[in-house]
Amino acid sequence: MTPFITLDGLAIPIEGRNIDTDQIIPARFLKKSRGEYGDYLFYDLRTNAEQQPRTDYILNQPIFQGATVMVCDENFGCGSSREAAVYALVDFGIRAVLAPSFGDIFYNNCLKNGVLPIVLPSALLNTLRQQLTQTAASTSPAATDFAALKIAIDLAQRSVHCSHFPEPQRFDIDPFWQECLMKGVDEIALTLGYSAQIQAFERHHRKNQPWLAPEPSN
Repeated sequence: MTPFITLDGLAIPIEGRNIDTDQIIPARFLKKSRGEYGDYLFYDLRTNAEQQPRTDYILNQPIFQGATVMVCDENFGCGSSREAAVYALVDFGIRAVLAPSFGDIFYNNCLKNGVLPIVLPSALLNTLRQQLTQTAASTSPAATDFAALKIAIDLAQRSVHCSHFPEPQRFDIDPFWQECLMKGVDEIALTLGYSAQIQAFERHHRKNQPWLAPEPSN
């Protein structure tokens, strides 16, 4: 995974409460290979009955191409436990998702795949989505300055900045997962990184309490 230290990215507002994992990645696409899921993110919303892109859907709008942050509503990622919902976000280019609340399994799947889920107050994010939508409507896709559509995230400081916030917003994250994201590893890889310390502890444990931890056989 790519380490997450800071991010200054284009933010795309996603409307709708209780968006479930089947909307994020429909079940019929679950056998795709990693790297291909991005084409099927919100597929049934992004395409029409003829499976052609809907020009009115926000993910297809030129101004939001290259977005790396999503700003969502309550209970985002609820429903089934399918990890491919996060694969779709990653393959599309999303590195962070802001929402008032998340489906529990989806939240954990984000952390395991290098996506930072950030919980912020509902009223704040409702206003932010409206402001992003209004700004996009008044900004030409040919413009070179998209500062008003960007969000800056500092994981070390646990803070979110954007021009629409009255002040930087702080967020909570478990220190273990914060370390994993900043190192670009999952929980297994992080644990293996401490193998020397683990082995030293085991040697000490066997030496001082041999009746509890006998020497392993080869």
